[in-house]
Amino acid sequence: MVALGGGHGLYASLSALRRVTDRLSAVVTVADDGGSSGRLRRELGVLPPGDLRMALAALCGDDEWGQTWRDVVQHRFRSQGDLHDHAVGNLLIVALWELLGEGTAASTVAGLDWVGRLLGAGGRVLPMASVPLDIVAEVRGADPAGPDEVTRVKGQVACAKTPGTVLSVSLVPSDPPACPEALEAVDAADWVVFGPGSWFTSVLPHLQVPELARALTSTRARRLVALNLAPQPGETDDFSPQTHLEVLQAHAPDLRVDVVLADRGVVDDPVALDKAVQDLGGRLELADVAADDGSPRHDPARLAQAFVKIFRE
Repeated sequence: MVALGGGHGLYASLSALRRVTDRLSAVVTVADDGGSSGRLRRELGVLPPGDLRMALAALCGDDEWGQTWRDVVQHRFRSQGDLHDHAVGNLLIVALWELLGEGTAASTVAGLDWVGRLLGAGGRVLPMASVPLDIVAEVRGADPAGPDEVTRVKGQVACAKTPGTVLSVSLVPSDPPACPEALEAVDAADWVVFGPGSWFTSVLPHLQVPELARALTSTRARRLVALNLAPQPGETDDFSPQTHLEVLQAHAPDLRVDVVLADRGVVDDPVALDKAVQDLGGRLELADVAADDGSPRHDPARLAQAFVKIFRE
C-alpha cells in the first residue's frame, strides 16, 4: 500500500491502513511554510518536517512503546522563548538529517527510516520531493473590492487562509526532483490511496510533481480516493463530494481511479457523486467511516474495515 497526502488527513488514512498491512509507505507533501516546520525550513533550508513527523506518529503501534513515542514526537514546547511551539519530532528529524549528511536525498530518507525504527513504525515515510516546495494557488475573490478577480497566492499557509475560492494549485519549482524511493514504492504497490486531507494543499500537490504524477498514472496499482467528511475551511468551502473529484480530474486528467470511498452520512446526492466517480473510471463505495462524536473525523477502526472490504473485492 502507498498512501499520499499530508497533515491530519494522512494521519487518518495511515492510522487505518497500518491495521490492514505491514507493507505500507506514506508519500508526504513537503510544502508547509508555517509554524515549527516553516521556522526550521527558513532557518536551516531543510524539508519542512511536520507532515513527515505526523505520518511517522500515525504509524506507531498501539502498545506502550508506540504510544509513548507517538506522544513524544508530537509534543510541542510551551515557553516564552525560541523553542515555543517547536515539535520534538521536528527537531529529532532535522538533527538526524544533519548528522547523516545535510541536504542529500539519501540522508533525508535515511533520517526518516532511523526515526521510524526508533518509534517502531509499521511502515515507511517518504517525502514526495527531494527539495522544499511552495504552493501557488489561483484564488477568485481574494480581494473584496474585486470579487471576480483572480489572484495568485503563494505559500501553503496563505493558500489555506486567503478568503475566496481556490481554482487551482501549482508548485514552485514547477519540476522538482521526486523522491526516488517514493517512485519505487508507487511502482511496486498493489493499491495507492489518495486522501482524505486538505484537497488543494495536501492531496493535489502530489499530482503536480511531474515524475510522481507519471508514476501515479502508469502504475499497475489500483487507485483509491478517500473523500473528506466536510469541506476544508478556506480551501473547499461549499464543495460537494463530487466537486472534489471534478477538481481532481481537472488537475490530473490522465489519472484513472478504481474506487472512491465516501461516508454515507455526508453524501447528499449519491447519484451525482456516482456519476463523478464513473467519469474517473471507478466505482463508488459508501460506508460508515466517521467518528461517533459528530466531528469531521474518520474513525480508524471503521476506516480500516472499509479498506479491507474494498481490497478484498
